[in-house]
Amino acid sequence: LEGLSEAGWIEHFARFEPLPGSFPQPLALRYHGHQFRAYNPEIGDGRGFLFAQLRDLEDDRLLDLGTKGSGTTPYSRQGDGRLTLKGGLREILATEMLEALGVYTSKTLSLVETGEALIRGDEPSPTRSSVMVRLSHSHIRIGTFQRLAAHGLLDGIRQLTEHCIAHFWPLAAEAEDPAVGLYDAVTGAVARMGAEWFAAGFVHGVLNTDNVNITGESFDYGPWRFLDRFDPAFTAAYFDQTGLYCFARQPEALNWNLARFGECLIPISSQEAIAPVFESFAERFQTDLARQTFARLGLLPGNPDEARTLMHRFWGAMQASAPPFQQVFHDLLGGGLPERLRASPIRATFETAAWAEAIEGLRELPKAPGLDAALAHPYARRPEPATMVIGEVEAIWSAIDAEDDWRPLALKLDAIREAGEFNRRLGLLAGPNGRPDHVPL
Repeated sequence: LEGLSEAGWIEHFARFEPLPGSFPQPLALRYHGHQFRAYNPEIGDGRGFLFAQLRDLEDDRLLDLGTKGSGTTPYSRQGDGRLTLKGGLREILATEMLEALGVYTSKTLSLVETGEALIRGDEPSPTRSSVMVRLSHSHIRIGTFQRLAAHGLLDGIRQLTEHCIAHFWPLAAEAEDPAVGLYDAVTGAVARMGAEWFAAGFVHGVLNTDNVNITGESFDYGPWRFLDRFDPAFTAAYFDQTGLYCFARQPEALNWNLARFGECLIPISSQEAIAPVFESFAERFQTDLARQTFARLGLLPGNPDEARTLMHRFWGAMQASAPPFQQVFHDLLGGGLPERLRASPIRATFETAAWAEAIEGLRELPKAPGLDAALAHPYARRPEPATMVIGEVEAIWSAIDAEDDWRPLALKLDAIREAGEFNRRLGLLAGPNGRPDHVPL
Protein backbone atom coordinates (compact mmCIF):
# COMPACT_ATOMS: atom_id res chain seq x y z
CA LEU A 1 0.00 0.00 0.00
CA GLU A 2 2.89 2.37 0.65
CA GLY A 3 3.69 2.46 -3.07
CA LEU A 4 0.20 3.49 -4.18
CA SER A 5 -0.14 6.82 -5.95
CA GLU A 6 -2.99 9.20 -5.13
CA ALA A 7 -4.77 7.94 -8.23
CA GLY A 8 -4.21 4.39 -7.01
CA TRP A 9 -5.74 5.21 -3.63
CA ILE A 10 -8.82 6.63 -5.33
CA GLU A 11 -9.03 3.62 -7.63
CA HIS A 12 -8.82 1.04 -4.85
CA PHE A 13 -10.28 2.84 -1.82
CA ALA A 14 -13.01 4.97 -3.39
CA ARG A 15 -14.00 2.99 -6.48
CA PHE A 16 -12.90 -0.35 -4.95
CA GLU A 17 -11.16 -1.83 -7.91
CA PRO A 18 -9.76 -5.14 -6.60
CA LEU A 19 -6.35 -5.13 -4.97
CA PRO A 20 -3.95 -7.94 -5.89
CA GLY A 21 -5.05 -10.94 -3.86
CA SER A 22 -8.26 -9.32 -2.59
CA PHE A 23 -11.56 -11.17 -2.37
CA PRO A 24 -12.96 -12.05 -5.80
CA GLN A 25 -16.29 -10.66 -4.60
CA PRO A 26 -16.84 -8.22 -1.70
CA LEU A 27 -18.56 -9.68 1.34
CA ALA A 28 -21.54 -8.01 3.02
CA LEU A 29 -22.17 -9.92 6.23
CA ARG A 30 -25.57 -10.85 7.62
CA TYR A 31 -26.22 -10.90 11.36
CA HIS A 32 -28.95 -10.44 13.94
CA GLY A 33 -28.89 -8.33 17.06
CA HIS A 34 -30.59 -6.95 20.12
CA GLN A 35 -31.04 -3.24 19.44
CA PHE A 36 -31.90 -1.45 22.67
CA ARG A 37 -32.71 -5.00 23.87
CA ALA A 38 -35.32 -5.64 21.18
CA TYR A 39 -34.36 -8.54 18.91
CA ASN A 40 -33.96 -7.67 15.23
CA PRO A 41 -33.35 -10.49 12.71
CA GLU A 42 -33.29 -8.15 9.70
CA ILE A 43 -29.89 -6.49 9.91
CA GLY A 44 -26.49 -6.82 8.30
CA ASP A 45 -23.81 -4.75 6.57
CA GLY A 46 -26.10 -2.15 5.00
CA ARG A 47 -23.55 0.37 3.75
CA GLY A 48 -20.27 -1.45 3.58
CA PHE A 49 -18.48 -4.68 2.78
CA LEU A 50 -15.23 -6.54 3.35
CA PHE A 51 -13.01 -6.57 0.29
CA ALA A 52 -9.55 -7.65 1.43
CA GLN A 53 -7.42 -8.86 4.30
CA LEU A 54 -3.86 -7.89 5.15
CA ARG A 55 -1.34 -9.43 7.50
CA ASP A 56 -0.62 -7.17 10.48
CA LEU A 57 3.17 -6.98 10.62
CA GLU A 58 3.13 -6.08 14.32
CA ASP A 59 1.64 -9.35 15.52
CA ASP A 60 1.07 -11.49 12.41
CA ARG A 61 -2.72 -11.26 12.78
CA LEU A 62 -5.13 -10.72 9.93
CA LEU A 63 -6.55 -7.24 9.37
CA ASP A 64 -9.89 -6.81 7.62
CA LEU A 65 -10.29 -3.98 5.12
CA GLY A 66 -13.93 -2.96 5.39
CA THR A 67 -15.80 -0.10 3.77
CA LYS A 68 -18.36 2.31 5.17
CA GLY A 69 -20.49 4.37 2.80
CA SER A 70 -19.74 2.33 -0.33
CA GLY A 71 -23.39 1.96 -1.38
CA THR A 72 -26.27 -0.41 -0.95
CA THR A 73 -25.96 -4.10 -0.15
CA PRO A 74 -28.61 -6.83 0.13
CA TYR A 75 -29.02 -5.71 3.77
CA SER A 76 -29.47 -1.95 3.27
CA ARG A 77 -33.22 -2.12 3.84
CA GLN A 78 -34.47 1.43 3.07
CA GLY A 79 -31.06 3.12 3.40
CA ASP A 80 -28.94 4.57 0.61
CA GLY A 81 -25.75 2.86 1.80
CA ARG A 82 -23.87 6.15 1.98
CA LEU A 83 -21.81 7.87 4.66
CA THR A 84 -21.91 11.59 5.28
CA LEU A 85 -18.57 13.38 5.24
CA LYS A 86 -19.28 14.55 8.79
CA GLY A 87 -19.87 10.93 9.83
CA GLY A 88 -16.52 9.95 8.34
CA LEU A 89 -14.80 12.86 10.06
CA ARG A 90 -16.30 11.82 13.39
CA GLU A 91 -15.02 8.26 13.00
CA ILE A 92 -11.49 9.53 12.29
CA LEU A 93 -11.58 11.63 15.45
CA ALA A 94 -13.01 8.80 17.57
CA THR A 95 -10.49 6.19 16.47
CA GLU A 96 -7.51 8.55 16.75
CA MET A 97 -8.48 9.76 20.22
CA LEU A 98 -9.21 6.29 21.56
CA GLU A 99 -5.94 4.90 20.28
CA ALA A 100 -4.07 7.83 21.83
CA LEU A 101 -5.72 7.03 25.18
CA GLY A 102 -4.67 3.38 25.04
CA VAL A 103 -8.00 1.90 23.91
CA TYR A 104 -8.09 -1.02 21.48
CA THR A 105 -9.97 0.26 18.42
CA SER A 106 -10.47 -0.18 14.72
CA LYS A 107 -8.47 2.31 12.65
CA THR A 108 -9.43 4.60 9.82
CA LEU A 109 -7.29 3.86 6.77
CA SER A 110 -8.80 6.36 4.33
CA LEU A 111 -11.68 8.79 3.84
CA VAL A 112 -12.57 10.05 0.36
CA GLU A 113 -15.21 12.65 -0.41
CA THR A 114 -17.49 11.34 -3.16
CA GLY A 115 -19.31 14.49 -4.28
CA GLU A 116 -22.89 13.37 -3.69
CA ALA A 117 -25.54 15.37 -1.84
CA LEU A 118 -27.12 13.27 0.90
CA ILE A 119 -30.38 13.82 2.73
CA ARG A 120 -30.34 12.96 6.42
CA GLY A 121 -32.95 13.48 9.09
CA ASP A 122 -30.47 14.03 11.92
CA GLU A 123 -28.26 16.73 10.38
CA PRO A 124 -28.69 19.72 8.04
CA SER A 125 -29.30 18.50 4.49
CA PRO A 126 -28.28 18.20 1.77
CA THR A 127 -24.89 17.31 3.18
CA ARG A 128 -21.60 16.11 1.75
CA SER A 129 -20.85 12.42 1.22
CA SER A 130 -17.82 10.21 1.70
CA VAL A 131 -16.59 6.65 1.67
CA MET A 132 -14.32 5.22 4.33
CA VAL A 133 -12.03 2.23 4.62
CA ARG A 134 -11.31 1.00 8.11
CA LEU A 135 -8.97 -1.62 9.48
CA SER A 136 -10.02 -4.02 12.21
CA HIS A 137 -8.89 -7.43 13.34
CA SER A 138 -12.37 -8.87 12.90
CA HIS A 139 -15.88 -8.06 11.74
CA ILE A 140 -17.43 -10.96 13.66
CA ARG A 141 -19.97 -9.69 16.15
CA ILE A 142 -22.03 -11.21 18.92
CA GLY A 143 -24.88 -10.74 16.46
CA THR A 144 -23.10 -13.02 13.98
CA PHE A 145 -23.47 -15.88 16.46
CA GLN A 146 -27.03 -14.83 17.28
CA ARG A 147 -28.15 -15.30 13.68
CA LEU A 148 -26.83 -18.87 13.59
CA ALA A 149 -28.41 -19.65 16.96
CA ALA A 150 -31.77 -18.19 15.92
CA HIS A 151 -31.84 -20.51 12.91
CA GLY A 152 -30.73 -23.51 14.97
CA LEU A 153 -27.58 -23.95 12.88
CA LEU A 154 -25.46 -25.85 15.40
CA ASP A 155 -22.88 -26.91 12.82
CA GLY A 156 -22.57 -23.26 11.83
CA ILE A 157 -22.01 -22.24 15.46
CA ARG A 158 -19.33 -24.92 15.80
CA GLN A 159 -17.61 -23.81 12.60
CA LEU A 160 -17.71 -20.13 13.58
CA THR A 161 -16.41 -20.99 17.05
CA GLU A 162 -13.53 -22.95 15.53
CA HIS A 163 -12.79 -20.07 13.14
CA CYS A 164 -12.71 -17.53 15.97
CA ILE A 165 -10.42 -19.72 18.04
CA ALA A 166 -8.06 -20.38 15.13
CA HIS A 167 -7.76 -16.75 14.05
CA PHE A 168 -8.37 -14.62 17.16
CA TRP A 169 -8.07 -16.66 20.35
CA PRO A 170 -5.81 -19.69 19.65
CA LEU A 171 -5.11 -20.39 23.32
CA ALA A 172 -8.81 -21.14 23.80
CA ALA A 173 -8.20 -24.40 21.93
CA GLU A 174 -6.25 -25.62 24.97
CA ALA A 175 -9.28 -25.35 27.25
CA GLU A 176 -11.09 -28.53 28.27
CA ASP A 177 -14.11 -27.17 26.38
CA PRO A 178 -12.89 -24.88 23.56
CA ALA A 179 -16.29 -23.16 23.30
CA VAL A 180 -16.00 -22.15 26.95
CA GLY A 181 -12.40 -21.13 26.30
CA LEU A 182 -13.63 -18.81 23.55
CA TYR A 183 -16.35 -17.40 25.78
CA ASP A 184 -13.80 -16.79 28.52
CA ALA A 185 -11.47 -15.00 26.11
CA VAL A 186 -14.21 -12.79 24.67
CA THR A 187 -15.60 -12.01 28.13
CA GLY A 188 -12.18 -10.89 29.30
CA ALA A 189 -11.59 -8.78 26.20
CA VAL A 190 -14.99 -7.08 26.37
CA ALA A 191 -14.58 -6.37 30.10
CA ARG A 192 -11.25 -4.76 29.37
CA MET A 193 -12.73 -2.71 26.52
CA GLY A 194 -15.42 -1.41 28.88
CA ALA A 195 -12.80 -0.48 31.48
CA GLU A 196 -10.70 1.30 28.87
CA TRP A 197 -13.74 3.29 27.73
CA PHE A 198 -14.52 4.27 31.32
CA ALA A 199 -10.98 5.47 32.01
CA ALA A 200 -11.00 7.38 28.70
CA GLY A 201 -14.36 9.04 29.40
CA PHE A 202 -15.81 7.54 26.24
CA VAL A 203 -19.50 6.94 25.55
CA HIS A 204 -20.12 4.63 22.58
CA GLY A 205 -23.78 5.52 22.31
CA VAL A 206 -25.32 2.39 20.77
CA LEU A 207 -24.17 -0.77 22.52
CA ASN A 208 -26.37 -3.23 20.67
CA THR A 209 -25.18 -6.83 20.37
CA ASP A 210 -24.42 -6.31 16.68
CA ASN A 211 -21.98 -3.53 17.62
CA VAL A 212 -19.78 -5.68 19.88
CA ASN A 213 -16.78 -7.33 18.23
CA ILE A 214 -15.65 -10.71 19.55
CA THR A 215 -12.05 -9.42 19.64
CA GLY A 216 -12.93 -6.76 22.20
CA GLU A 217 -12.04 -4.16 19.59
CA SER A 218 -14.00 -0.89 19.65
CA PHE A 219 -15.79 -0.32 16.36
CA ASP A 220 -19.05 0.72 14.69
CA TYR A 221 -18.97 4.33 15.81
CA GLY A 222 -22.21 6.27 15.62
CA PRO A 223 -23.25 9.05 18.03
CA TRP A 224 -20.18 8.65 20.26
CA ARG A 225 -19.05 11.35 22.68
CA PHE A 226 -16.20 11.93 25.10
CA LEU A 227 -17.17 13.37 28.45
CA ASP A 228 -16.38 17.04 28.93
CA ARG A 229 -16.94 16.74 32.67
CA PHE A 230 -17.52 13.58 34.67
CA ASP A 231 -21.22 12.73 34.34
CA PRO A 232 -22.32 9.12 34.99
CA ALA A 233 -25.75 9.70 33.41
CA PHE A 234 -24.49 11.22 30.16
CA THR A 235 -25.91 9.66 26.98
CA ALA A 236 -24.40 10.11 23.53
CA ALA A 237 -27.46 9.22 21.44
CA TYR A 238 -30.38 11.63 21.42
CA PHE A 239 -32.72 8.68 20.87
CA ASP A 240 -31.55 6.86 24.03
CA GLN A 241 -34.47 8.22 26.02
CA THR A 242 -34.05 5.90 29.02
CA GLY A 243 -30.26 6.21 29.32
CA LEU A 244 -29.80 2.50 28.65
CA TYR A 245 -26.36 3.13 27.16
CA CYS A 246 -25.30 6.10 29.30
CA PHE A 247 -21.69 6.37 30.45
CA ALA A 248 -22.04 4.57 33.80
CA ARG A 249 -24.29 1.82 32.42
CA GLN A 250 -21.94 0.73 29.64
CA PRO A 251 -20.43 -2.12 31.72
CA GLU A 252 -23.96 -3.38 32.44
CA ALA A 253 -24.79 -3.21 28.72
CA LEU A 254 -21.66 -5.12 27.75
CA ASN A 255 -22.35 -7.78 30.37
CA TRP A 256 -25.92 -8.14 29.09
CA ASN A 257 -24.60 -8.56 25.56
CA LEU A 258 -22.17 -11.23 26.74
CA ALA A 259 -25.09 -13.11 28.26
CA ARG A 260 -26.63 -13.24 24.79
CA PHE A 261 -23.32 -14.52 23.39
CA GLY A 262 -23.20 -17.22 26.05
CA GLU A 263 -26.72 -18.32 25.11
CA CYS A 264 -25.49 -18.92 21.57
CA LEU A 265 -22.73 -21.22 22.81
CA ILE A 266 -24.78 -23.25 25.30
CA PRO A 267 -26.07 -25.65 22.59
CA ILE A 268 -22.48 -26.71 21.81
CA SER A 269 -21.33 -26.54 25.44
CA SER A 270 -23.48 -26.35 28.58
CA GLN A 271 -25.11 -23.73 30.76
CA GLU A 272 -23.19 -25.05 33.78
CA ALA A 273 -19.88 -24.37 32.02
CA ILE A 274 -20.86 -20.99 30.56
CA ALA A 275 -22.48 -19.47 33.68
CA PRO A 276 -19.33 -19.09 35.85
CA VAL A 277 -17.55 -17.26 33.03
CA PHE A 278 -20.48 -14.89 32.61
CA GLU A 279 -20.47 -14.23 36.35
CA SER A 280 -16.76 -13.31 36.23
CA PHE A 281 -17.41 -10.15 34.20
CA ALA A 282 -17.90 -7.75 37.11
CA GLU A 283 -14.67 -8.80 38.83
CA ARG A 284 -12.73 -8.58 35.59
CA PHE A 285 -14.13 -5.15 34.82
CA GLN A 286 -13.20 -3.82 38.27
CA THR A 287 -9.67 -5.23 38.01
CA ASP A 288 -9.18 -3.77 34.55
CA LEU A 289 -10.64 -0.41 35.55
CA ALA A 290 -8.18 -0.14 38.44
CA ARG A 291 -5.30 -1.05 36.16
CA GLN A 292 -6.34 1.38 33.41
CA THR A 293 -7.17 4.23 35.80
CA PHE A 294 -3.78 4.06 37.46
CA ALA A 295 -1.97 3.46 34.17
CA ARG A 296 -3.33 6.77 32.86
CA LEU A 297 -1.79 8.40 35.95
CA GLY A 298 1.58 6.71 35.48
CA LEU A 299 1.03 4.43 38.48
CA LEU A 300 0.86 0.70 39.20
CA PRO A 301 -2.01 -0.87 41.15
CA GLY A 302 0.11 -2.41 43.90
CA ASN A 303 -1.87 -4.48 46.40
CA PRO A 304 -5.09 -5.55 44.60
CA ASP A 305 -7.46 -4.95 47.53
CA GLU A 306 -5.96 -1.58 48.41
CA ALA A 307 -5.91 -0.61 44.73
CA ARG A 308 -9.61 -1.43 44.41
CA THR A 309 -10.44 0.74 47.43
CA LEU A 310 -8.34 3.61 46.12
CA MET A 311 -9.83 3.29 42.66
CA HIS A 312 -13.34 3.69 44.08
CA ARG A 313 -12.14 6.66 46.13
CA PHE A 314 -10.76 8.28 42.96
CA TRP A 315 -13.98 7.83 40.97
CA GLY A 316 -16.01 8.93 43.98
CA ALA A 317 -14.09 12.20 44.00
CA MET A 318 -14.72 12.51 40.26
CA GLN A 319 -18.45 12.10 40.82
CA ALA A 320 -18.53 14.52 43.75
CA SER A 321 -16.78 17.35 41.90
CA ALA A 322 -17.64 16.68 38.20
CA PRO A 323 -14.33 18.15 37.01
CA PRO A 324 -13.05 18.42 33.42
CA PHE A 325 -12.40 14.76 32.69
CA GLN A 326 -9.10 14.77 30.80
CA GLN A 327 -7.68 17.62 32.90
CA VAL A 328 -7.81 15.48 36.03
CA PHE A 329 -5.62 12.77 34.53
CA HIS A 330 -3.23 15.37 33.14
CA ASP A 331 -2.81 17.19 36.44
CA LEU A 332 -2.60 14.08 38.63
CA LEU A 333 0.08 12.45 36.49
CA GLY A 334 2.52 10.76 38.86
CA GLY A 335 -0.02 10.63 41.68
CA GLY A 336 -0.47 14.29 42.52
CA LEU A 337 3.01 15.78 42.22
CA PRO A 338 3.01 19.11 44.11
CA GLU A 339 4.39 21.11 41.19
CA ARG A 340 1.68 19.81 38.86
CA LEU A 341 -1.08 20.59 41.36
CA ARG A 342 0.22 24.13 41.86
CA ALA A 343 0.12 24.72 38.09
CA SER A 344 -3.30 23.15 37.60
CA PRO A 345 -6.06 25.35 36.14
CA ILE A 346 -8.48 23.43 38.39
CA ARG A 347 -6.29 23.60 41.49
CA ALA A 348 -9.23 24.48 43.75
CA THR A 349 -10.95 21.23 42.81
CA PHE A 350 -8.09 19.19 44.24
CA GLU A 351 -8.24 21.06 47.56
CA THR A 352 -11.58 19.48 48.51
CA ALA A 353 -11.67 16.79 51.19
CA ALA A 354 -12.63 14.03 48.73
CA TRP A 355 -9.72 14.81 46.44
CA ALA A 356 -7.24 15.31 49.28
CA GLU A 357 -7.99 11.79 50.50
CA ALA A 358 -7.75 10.31 47.00
CA ILE A 359 -4.47 12.08 46.23
CA GLU A 360 -2.98 10.93 49.53
CA GLY A 361 -3.65 7.35 48.45
CA LEU A 362 -2.33 7.88 44.92
CA ARG A 363 0.99 9.10 46.30
CA GLU A 364 1.47 5.73 48.00
CA LEU A 365 1.19 3.71 44.78
CA PRO A 366 4.27 2.44 42.91
CA LYS A 367 5.32 4.51 39.91
CA ALA A 368 5.09 3.03 36.42
CA PRO A 369 8.46 2.35 34.72
CA GLY A 370 7.65 4.84 31.95
CA LEU A 371 6.64 7.73 34.21
CA ASP A 372 9.95 9.61 34.12
CA ALA A 373 10.14 9.37 30.32
CA ALA A 374 6.57 10.62 30.06
CA LEU A 375 7.20 13.54 32.40
CA ALA A 376 10.13 14.56 30.18
CA HIS A 377 7.87 14.71 27.11
CA PRO A 378 6.79 18.25 26.06
CA TYR A 379 3.15 17.16 26.27
CA ALA A 380 3.48 16.76 30.06
CA ARG A 381 4.35 20.47 30.34
CA ARG A 382 1.23 21.63 28.52
CA PRO A 383 -1.23 23.40 30.84
CA GLU A 384 -4.14 21.53 29.27
CA PRO A 385 -4.35 18.07 27.67
CA ALA A 386 -5.74 17.10 24.29
CA THR A 387 -9.52 16.79 24.44
CA MET A 388 -12.33 15.76 22.12
CA VAL A 389 -15.49 17.47 23.35
CA ILE A 390 -18.48 18.05 21.12
CA GLY A 391 -17.79 21.76 20.60
CA GLU A 392 -14.39 20.93 19.12
CA VAL A 393 -15.88 18.34 16.77
CA GLU A 394 -18.52 20.79 15.57
CA ALA A 395 -15.94 23.56 15.04
CA ILE A 396 -13.76 21.25 12.95
CA TRP A 397 -16.73 20.23 10.84
CA SER A 398 -17.94 23.81 10.47
CA ALA A 399 -14.57 24.86 9.01
CA ILE A 400 -14.70 22.01 6.50
CA ASP A 401 -18.36 22.47 5.62
CA ALA A 402 -18.31 26.26 5.27
CA GLU A 403 -14.82 26.97 3.93
CA ASP A 404 -13.41 23.57 2.94
CA ASP A 405 -10.75 24.36 5.52
CA TRP A 406 -9.13 21.16 6.78
CA ARG A 407 -6.46 22.89 8.88
CA PRO A 408 -8.37 22.65 12.19
CA LEU A 409 -8.65 18.88 11.64
CA ALA A 410 -4.92 18.61 10.94
CA LEU A 411 -4.10 20.61 14.08
CA LYS A 412 -6.39 18.47 16.21
CA LEU A 413 -4.88 15.25 14.85
CA ASP A 414 -1.39 16.59 15.60
CA ALA A 415 -2.43 17.28 19.20
CA ILE A 416 -4.02 13.85 19.59
CA ARG A 417 -0.97 12.09 18.18
CA GLU A 418 1.30 14.02 20.53
CA ALA A 419 -0.89 12.76 23.37
CA GLY A 420 -0.58 9.26 21.96
CA GLU A 421 3.21 9.45 21.90
CA PHE A 422 3.17 10.68 25.49
CA ASN A 423 0.89 7.83 26.57
CA ARG A 424 3.07 5.27 24.81
CA ARG A 425 6.00 6.49 26.89
CA LEU A 426 3.78 6.15 29.92
CA GLY A 427 3.06 2.53 28.99
CA LEU A 428 -0.52 2.83 27.73
CA LEU A 429 -0.61 0.44 24.79
CA ALA A 430 -3.60 0.33 22.46
CA GLY A 431 -4.35 -2.84 20.57
CA PRO A 432 -3.76 -6.55 21.14
CA ASN A 433 -0.05 -6.06 21.85
CA GLY A 434 -1.02 -4.18 24.99
CA ARG A 435 -3.32 -6.93 26.21
CA PRO A 436 -2.49 -9.86 28.48
CA ASP A 437 -2.66 -13.29 26.90
CA HIS A 438 -5.80 -15.29 27.52
CA VAL A 439 -5.24 -18.02 30.09
CA PRO A 440 -7.19 -21.16 29.10
CA LEU A 441 -9.65 -22.65 31.56
